[in-house]
Amino acid sequence: MAAASGRAPSACALLLLFLLLVVGAAAAAVIVVDANRGEQEQDWDWEQLSAASPSPWSPAPAPAPSPVSFIDCGSACGARCALSSRWNLCRRACGSCCARCNCVPPGTAGNHDVCPCYAAITTRGGRPKCP
Repeated sequence: MAAASGRAPSACALLLLFLLLVVGAAAAAVIVVDANRGEQEQDWDWEQLSAASPSPWSPAPAPAPSPVSFIDCGSACGARCALSSRWNLCRRACGSCCARCNCVPPGTAGNHDVCPCYAAITTRGGRPKCP
């Protein structure tokens, strides 16, 4: 029968031996031999057990704070570059600055004091990159 199922006879024997050991250990844990009264069932001290291991009904830990919400860079840069003569170049530069800073100053120009990170990004030549 073991050969028909594809399992080696030794694997089945090991599994059976393991199950017998587990059942025997569980039965030994339930029965306590008291020198005065003989064998009796275990009288569980639930207070000790609950102090030793956390209860499955304990409250869950507080959730982690939510990450910083990201702004919609496409619409923010669309508004920022609305009056630009080179609209595509403005949106591309604004998009990379917005992705890095998660901030776009209001209006179509200026207001860099609202978003210092946006104002600090420069090109390789040292000129301000963000429109």
